[in-house]
Amino acid sequence: MSTLTLPLMVDLNHVDLSEQQFYQLCINNPDLKIERSAKGVLIFMPPVGGESGNREISLGGELYLWNKQTCLGKVFSSSTIFKLPGGGNRSPDAAWVELSRWQALTPEQRQKFPTIAPDFVIELRSRTDDLATLQEKMQEYVDSGVKLGWLFNPQDQQVEIYRQGQATQVCSLPIQLSGESILPGFKLQVNQFTDE
Repeated sequence: MSTLTLPLMVDLNHVDLSEQQFYQLCINNPDLKIERSAKGVLIFMPPVGGESGNREISLGGELYLWNKQTCLGKVFSSSTIFKLPGGGNRSPDAAWVELSRWQALTPEQRQKFPTIAPDFVIELRSRTDDLATLQEKMQEYVDSGVKLGWLFNPQDQQVEIYRQGQATQVCSLPIQLSGESILPGFKLQVNQFTDE
């Protein structure tokens, strides 16, 4: 059984932890998946079920294969927490950072929680996720500099596309998505999600 060790008494709706304290909280509790919103709210995320886990790795795997061929950047799993410029510490289900931006980080910034907003993120709604909460998270990404983001919503058979400076686009599944100019040549065919 794991224990949760908080370094101080806190109100979980607004936590005044330094970056080092938040990092240490995560390191001290490796069995917990913890994020922190730009408003300082600690978010403890439950593990996902088999269907969501399979969908997540499939979507991230497609991104990885494209990047392996193009060598244009670095791909990150859902275990990576990014220290966003807007103040949040967020962990997308899959993320990509353009290579020169990644290489501009110091070795220490790469070792800990990278102090960078990804160029591209994928979020996948599981059965236990509140859609409005995920939509706020996607907006936080865009506000922090993410250029393109896809929020997959299997429950409604939709994907929401987030772009810098544009309104959110909602599309029905199945669909072929394009990485546009952010991920040149990346195409993702997404069929309807089923619970087979």
